[in-house]
Amino acid sequence: MTCPVLELAEELIRRESVTPNDAGCLTVIGTRLERLGFQLERIDRQGVSNLWATFGQQGPMLCFAGHTDVVPTGDLKEWSSDPFIPTVTQDGYLRGRGAADMKSSLAAMVVACEEFLEQRPNPAGRISFLLTSDEEGPATDGTVAVVEELEKRQAAASEPAIDYCIVGEPSSKDTLGDVVRVGRRGSLNAFITVHGTQGHVAYPELVDNPIHGASRLIADLVGTDWDDEPNDYFPPTSFQVSNINAGTGATNVVPGTTAFRCNWRFSTSTTAERIEAMVEQLIDTLGMEASIEWNLSGEPFLTTHGTLTSATAKVIKAQTGIETDLSTGGGTSDGRFIAKLGCELIELGPINRSIHKIDEEVKIDDLPRLKDLYIGLMTELIG
Repeated sequence: MTCPVLELAEELIRRESVTPNDAGCLTVIGTRLERLGFQLERIDRQGVSNLWATFGQQGPMLCFAGHTDVVPTGDLKEWSSDPFIPTVTQDGYLRGRGAADMKSSLAAMVVACEEFLEQRPNPAGRISFLLTSDEEGPATDGTVAVVEELEKRQAAASEPAIDYCIVGEPSSKDTLGDVVRVGRRGSLNAFITVHGTQGHVAYPELVDNPIHGASRLIADLVGTDWDDEPNDYFPPTSFQVSNINAGTGATNVVPGTTAFRCNWRFSTSTTAERIEAMVEQLIDTLGMEASIEWNLSGEPFLTTHGTLTSATAKVIKAQTGIETDLSTGGGTSDGRFIAKLGCELIELGPINRSIHKIDEEVKIDDLPRLKDLYIGLMTELIG
């Protein structure tokens, strides 16, 4: 018996869409959606491929969102098979780059719409797709570009551009549907350079060792509570140092500068502006000279309990028997951009065990099950 989701997932995996290259994936998906009556609009920018597709004229809008780009394969010799030749393994998995992140989700979304509209050609709401080829890369000209356009239209129409959004990121941990993301932490990066005075190690009175200063600063940063108050949905804000660079290469020279890269993963209990101000205050308190380059990768977002989360828990329970975990764990996703539209948003997709790894794979039996979860959500929200 054929599996339409598997067949479409295989077709997408065959396309070497290493970020930001779409490799024709959006054309494949767009052709299927256009046959259903979707109106297609390309909102490409700076070499990034973006598709905005809509079906229906009235009622609440349910948006399926995702990305066609994949991360690089790594050493091809380490793969059990060619990463861009979809392979069905003996133990029932579909292997290939993008199998889990997230071409199987895209295939399940498309087939779900085909089956849903066959049964309900005139649903009570609208359906849309927001797809990009720039999620695994800089993520500056993909979903961002589409959201910017939708924000303009939303302001002009004085009504929501999207009411509910399902992002197909691989959210599940051990079994399909056991974890659904309802938010993500924000990500703030800094490159901090501590300035001192270079000199001979034998004359400490003539030097100001920036390594020592950076060590004191890092210790204070590690020990700081960054949140205004506890958060029922997120863990406490975390601070981590990822790189340190100092020294001239000589054992008898104190360097003039020490630089380190660091990151904060923060919740809705604080803001990037507050973190930046607190860091600058710590530097002033320590009486050191330092320069900082800030980069905000994404703001935190959260969908609190409401229509979408209730429908999601209900559908997963009915179809799988699982009490799903509504989580805010993990890194960032394009949901951080879409949430700016004010919609309710979740991330629901396959098991994430193998994402970005050698021999990335997805359980074949989960493909029609994921499709059915998407159909169930459409039925609950716009059926």
